[in-house]
Amino acid sequence: MVRYISATSVNTLVFLKVEDAISLPCSASSATVIVEAGWRSGASITAKEADALGRCLGAVPGPVTSAASAGCHRLLRDGAICVTTAAEVAELVDPIGSAAVQQPPLVRALHDDLPEVDLRVLDALPLRQPRPSTSLAAVAGLDLPTLAASLGRLELLGLAVRTPRGWRRSPTSG
Repeated sequence: MVRYISATSVNTLVFLKVEDAISLPCSASSATVIVEAGWRSGASITAKEADALGRCLGAVPGPVTSAASAGCHRLLRDGAICVTTAAEVAELVDPIGSAAVQQPPLVRALHDDLPEVDLRVLDALPLRQPRPSTSLAAVAGLDLPTLAASLGRLELLGLAVRTPRGWRRSPTSG
């Protein structure tokens, strides 16, 4: 006896096998990223399976004119996270705050801890052409004795340079 199977049954069987093959990687991973998917594709099935398992789902957008990107665009409209860099993929796998993140050490500038008056004077100092104290006092909005004290502190820190024509910012002060 020969038994015929209709095309729809074969397709259903094939898709069941694909879903079974997809469910293992989806269940073993904490996130799934779809890079390119047509409107109906195996990648779309993978996305549905990952979503059903409660996994993070990301999609890489493609050209809006490309049929190969239609599935990713649909996923993005349906709530998938837009992924454009490797760092964003890593964030999907290990969301922010779930693990200790190693921040690069902050490099402090010489002027970070200066008092407000000294910062005003440092901001008033020109980079190239020196200016006389009277001009700096007007720009900084300070009287001459306060300006002189601040310039002395900045000179000791290597942030200001005194020249015969006036004061300017040190080349190393940034």
